[in-house]
Amino acid sequence: MSDAVPDEVDAIDPAEARSLAKQVVYDRLAERPRSRSDLEQALAKRRVPAEVATEVLDRFEEAGLVDDAAFARSWIDGRRRGKGLASRALALELRRKGVDDEVVREALDEIDPDDERQAAHRLVQGKLRSMRGLDDQVRTRRLVGMLARKGYPPGLAYEVVRIELGAEAEPLDSL
Repeated sequence: MSDAVPDEVDAIDPAEARSLAKQVVYDRLAERPRSRSDLEQALAKRRVPAEVATEVLDRFEEAGLVDDAAFARSWIDGRRRGKGLASRALALELRRKGVDDEVVREALDEIDPDDERQAAHRLVQGKLRSMRGLDDQVRTRRLVGMLARKGYPPGLAYEVVRIELGAEAEPLDSL
C-alpha cells in the first residue's frame, strides 16, 4: 500500500500546470473563439489549479487573445447569420456560455432592430415554401412558433407572419 495522500497523487508542479494550461487554452482557441468561462471550465476538467488558471487566463486577456466582448460579438454574428436567432435567444446562449450580463447587453445593443425584423421576414419566407398545402391558421401557428423558438417577441412574430401571409390583422388576432 502507498503512504501517499490522495490529494498528493493528483498534485501537479506549478510550472507543469502553467504549461498544461497554456496548451489547453491555445488548443481551444485554435478551434474557435471561446469565452473566459468556457476556458476556465476546460482548465478545471484538466485539473489545473484555479490560481494557475486565473494567472494564465489573465495573461491571455492582456494579450487580447481572450476577450469576452469580442467573443460575444462573434457569437452573435455567427448565430444570427447561421440560425437567424433574435436578441433574446442570443442573450440566453451567451449567458449559458458564462459571458457577463453587461458584456451581453453591450454586444446586443449593436444589433439594429430593422436587421432583426428583416431576418424574421427571411426566416418566414424560407419556411413558407414548404407549407404551400396548409391553411393559413396552421401556417400562422407554425411560423409564429418557429420565430418564438428563435427568440423573436410575439408581437413582432405575428406582425411578420401577417405581412408575409398577406393576411388582415383581424383574423390573426383571434388565434
